[in-house]
Amino acid sequence: MLVCPQCQFENSDTNNFCQKCGTSLTQKTCPDCGSSVPFELKQCQTCGATTATVWQAIVCGQTAIKVDSVSTWGYLDSNQRYQLLEPWPTQNGAQQGVAIKVLDCQPFQMSLLETLFYQVYSGSDAQPPSETTASSPITSEATSETTPEEMVDPEAIATSTASNAMPSEDTTALAIPAIAEPYLALQAEFYHTLPGVHDAWQQDHQSVLLLEDRSHLPLLADLWRDSAISPLQILYWLREISEIWDVLAAWNCCQSLLEISNLRVDEDQVFCLQRLYGDIEGSLPTLQDLGKLWQGLFEQSQRTQIAALALLIRDLQEGSIQTTDQLRSRLQAIAQELQSTFTAPMMNPEFSDPNFMDAGKVGPVSHAPAETTTVATNSSSESSNNPLIQLSTLSDTDDSSADDAPTVVLPMQLVNLEDAGRTDIGRQREHNEDYFGIHTELKKIESPQGRTMQGKGLYILCDGMGGHAGGEVASAMAVDTLRHYFQTRWLEPQNSDNSERREPPLPSEAEIREAVRLANLAIYDINQEDARSGSGRMGTTLVLVLIQGTTAVVAHVGDSRLYRLSRRQGLEQVTVDHEVGQREIQRGVEPEIAYARPDAYQLTQALGPRDENFINPDVQFIDLTEDTLLLLCSDGLSDHDLLETHWRTHLEPLLSSQSNLERGVNQLIDLANQYNGHDNITAIAIRVRVRPNLAQLRQSAA
Repeated sequence: MLVCPQCQFENSDTNNFCQKCGTSLTQKTCPDCGSSVPFELKQCQTCGATTATVWQAIVCGQTAIKVDSVSTWGYLDSNQRYQLLEPWPTQNGAQQGVAIKVLDCQPFQMSLLETLFYQVYSGSDAQPPSETTASSPITSEATSETTPEEMVDPEAIATSTASNAMPSEDTTALAIPAIAEPYLALQAEFYHTLPGVHDAWQQDHQSVLLLEDRSHLPLLADLWRDSAISPLQILYWLREISEIWDVLAAWNCCQSLLEISNLRVDEDQVFCLQRLYGDIEGSLPTLQDLGKLWQGLFEQSQRTQIAALALLIRDLQEGSIQTTDQLRSRLQAIAQELQSTFTAPMMNPEFSDPNFMDAGKVGPVSHAPAETTTVATNSSSESSNNPLIQLSTLSDTDDSSADDAPTVVLPMQLVNLEDAGRTDIGRQREHNEDYFGIHTELKKIESPQGRTMQGKGLYILCDGMGGHAGGEVASAMAVDTLRHYFQTRWLEPQNSDNSERREPPLPSEAEIREAVRLANLAIYDINQEDARSGSGRMGTTLVLVLIQGTTAVVAHVGDSRLYRLSRRQGLEQVTVDHEVGQREIQRGVEPEIAYARPDAYQLTQALGPRDENFINPDVQFIDLTEDTLLLLCSDGLSDHDLLETHWRTHLEPLLSSQSNLERGVNQLIDLANQYNGHDNITAIAIRVRVRPNLAQLRQSAA
C-alpha cells in the first residue's frame, strides 16, 4: 500500500499517482528548489540538495548481517528496502544495539509496523506486506491512531499477525521487538524529546528498530559553549532533563541522559534525545551521575556558573538532592531569581501565585460554557510536554513567604501552524448544507538569533438551514462574505503613509462584529428579496477563528462549536451554544429543567433569518501559551457528547507534530458517521506550536 506524501491517501501498490490528489508516487519534491526527483536518488539533480529518506537503524542481537552484492554496503532487510549507507560497525551490539544509517528505497510504502497497527486497531482488511511489497514506515503517523497503552501491546499484535500475516522466507517475526516498546509507549507524550519510530521487526535472532534520524541536530554540549545562549535557556534544558528522568527510570533508560553525544537540541532549541540507551543491570544511573554530567558540561564549555546553580550541582553530586522533586524545586528557585532580573518590565502584579511562571493565565480568558465540563488530563508527566517548560508549576515547594511575589510573564512565539478541514454529507441527509473556508499564511524568518515564524490563519465553519437551495446557499454565502472582508482588511499587507507595506494587526472585536453583521445582511437581503417566510427563510450558524502569532480570536453564532485541547488543560468547549436550553441555564434554570423543554435545542441566534438587531455574536480573545489543538465543528460531530467521550483516542494524539492532521480529521468524520450520522459533519483542526521567546527576553534585559 502506497501512502501519498501530500494527503496521506492510501493507494494501491501499482499506482504511479495518488488517486485522491494526483501527487506523484514515484518522485519526491526537492525541499530547496521544488524539482521532481526520483525517490531512489539521494540528491536533487538540479540543486544537489539531499532528498533521500534516511533512518537511523538500531540492531540488537547478533551483529552478523547478510550483505547483498547489489550495493556497496548491502541491505538491512532481505526485501532490499533499507540500504546501508555506511559500513557495518565492528563493535558488539548485544547490549545497546548497533546504530547505522539506512536509505529507504521505498519511501511511500506503508511500514510493517504501520500495517500492523492499521490491521489491529482500525479493523482494516488490508494485508501486511509480503516479500515483494516489503515494509515501510512513514514516521509515527500510524501511532496517532492509538493511545500509548494500546501501542505497547505486543501480545495483541502477535495474536493478530499470527492469524493474518503472510509468512516471510527470512523468518521475520511480526511481534513488536522489546527495544521498540519504550519509544511507542512514550511517543505521544514526549514526541519532542524522543525520535519517532519508523519501523520495528525481528529477524534472524536480531531485533531491528528504525528511528527518525536526529544525527544532524546540534549537540547540547556545543550549544552550551555558545555565549549567546542565556543562562535561562540552560535552566530550561536542565528542567527538561530532570522531568524526563523519572519517565525514563520507569523504563530503565536513564543512561540515555548520561551519554553526551545523545543529548541534542532541535531547531526550536528544545531538548531532545537521539535514541534511548538501556540501563546496565547492577549499575543503575543515579542523580549523582547526572550532577557529574552537568558539571562536566560546564567545565567543557568554560562558562561562568551562576553561584546558585553551581551549589545545586555540587549538592547533586554529593547526594544531598535525592529526588527529582527536590531538583526541580531548586531549579525553579534559580529560574525565578534570573527571570526577575531579566524581565522586570514584564512583571504582572495582577497575579500573585508563586507557582505560576507561564503566560497561560495572562490575557483574556475564555470561559467554559454552562453544561460543559472541562476534561483535564491526569498524567503525572503532563508538564514535560508543555513547551513552556514551566519551571515552577510542578514544584512541590510550599513557600508561603513568596505569596506576594510578582508573576513573571514569558513572551511566546509561534513555531508552526497547521490545519486540515473536511465536510461530509453524513448517512441520512440528501445534500450537504455545511460549508467551510481556510486561509493560512506562514513566513519563516532566519537570522543569527535563530528561526522565527510569522503566521496568520482564517478559519470559518458554517452549518446552513432552510432546506435544499437554502441552507447550503446561506452557509456558502456567509463563508465567502467573511473571507472577502478579512482578505481585504487583514490578510493582505497594507500601504502605510510612507508607502511601506506593513502587516495589519489582528482585527479588533468591533471589526469582527462588523464582518459578522455584513454576513448576516447578505443572507437577510436575499430572504427579503425572495419574500421567504417562517422555516423557508434560509440561515446558517457560524464559528470563526482568526490566528495571528500566538493570539486567536473566536466569534460564533448558533450551535457550531470550537473546542480547545492542550496537554495541561485537557479538552475544553470554548463556545456556548446559542440555543434555548443554554439561554435558560444562563438565567439560572437548572440544566435538567432547561433541557426538558421541547424547544431546548432550538437556536436563539443564526445568520440570515432576522436583521442585525437580533444578532449578537460572542467574541473572545485567547492567548496560545502552549501547544494547542483547536477544533471547529458542526453539530453533526459534537452531538451526543461524541468528542467528550472519544477525545483521548481521536484528539489527543493529534497534539503530536508527527501525527497527520488530515488523517485525524478523516477519522473524526468516520467516528461521527459511526455514532451520529444523522446530520452533515464538518471539522476543521488547527494545530498550533509555540515556544518561549528567549530572544525577546534577552532584548528586554539588554
